[in-house]
Amino acid sequence: MEKTVLVVLPLQAHHRALLEESAPGYAFTYAAKEAVTAEMVKQADVIIGNVPAQWLRASPRLAWLQLDSAGADAYIAPGVLAEHTVLTCATGAYGKAVAEHLFAMLWMLQKKLHLYRDHQNRHEWTDEGPVTSVAGKTVLVVGLGNIGLYFARLVKAVGAHVIGVKRRPTEQLPDCADAVYQMDRLQSLLPQADVVASVLPGTPQTRRIFGASAFAAMKPEAFFLNAGRGINVDTDALCSALKSRQIAGAGIDVTDPEPLPAGHALWSCPNALITPHISGQFHLQDTLEQIVQIAAENLRRFANGLELKSVVDFESGYSR
Repeated sequence: MEKTVLVVLPLQAHHRALLEESAPGYAFTYAAKEAVTAEMVKQADVIIGNVPAQWLRASPRLAWLQLDSAGADAYIAPGVLAEHTVLTCATGAYGKAVAEHLFAMLWMLQKKLHLYRDHQNRHEWTDEGPVTSVAGKTVLVVGLGNIGLYFARLVKAVGAHVIGVKRRPTEQLPDCADAVYQMDRLQSLLPQADVVASVLPGTPQTRRIFGASAFAAMKPEAFFLNAGRGINVDTDALCSALKSRQIAGAGIDVTDPEPLPAGHALWSCPNALITPHISGQFHLQDTLEQIVQIAAENLRRFANGLELKSVVDFESGYSR
């Protein structure tokens, strides 16, 4: 029986050709995310793209699920995937998009451009005073995976001193970092940082790791950035730190809760810059191109009985 592949990505003809060339003889079905059905999911041997996790429910047929996201939170919960189902993610596809988004947020905050945009909307000619620069400052990158490394390269290129923090010890110091430590050093490193950028996955170990004590340890002139997971931040503590000027500002693309309710206090913090979890997705075309390349390579490997790349570690929710 031929293998059936369900693809839930916004692909063009050349993308489809690349996938189909990777697995000759396989039957492909393409569907937009809003048009995919539970029946399509049930009939698939292979799925490329994120489908509703509740439709999987330990499907006896599904042999492999290739996510279009780097994180796999919804898919590693008990009972979602059968033991025989291999889960892979799109690690490596989002580095450029998310890191550039964080970099843009940082410079916007340092140069107070968000405040000047507010003045423009009110037709006000107002000088907001002194600004800061990332050059010569210490940037603490928490989560030194693909996105963290890309961000580290960006800030290093404009003269920052970069300290990385990661879960596992590093065998070799990356050229974009001046030092790398493990997570148990985070609290002691916070007072050194002028910028703290979090791109951590959301796990029980990282939940609300940035709370009142973390913000209290940071410099009053420090900026906090988050494009990892909203649950890693105590939102009330962040609001308090912003309103009391315990920290200078925050640029966040992820929140807890998410979406952020219209009446939430965080919206009203003038030193907060908020975007609605859009730094990744497919807003940058290069991201989709990278995901298709990852999926095509894994599809070729799957069709030839080879080990797949970026297999998800169910403990961390990210690739091994």
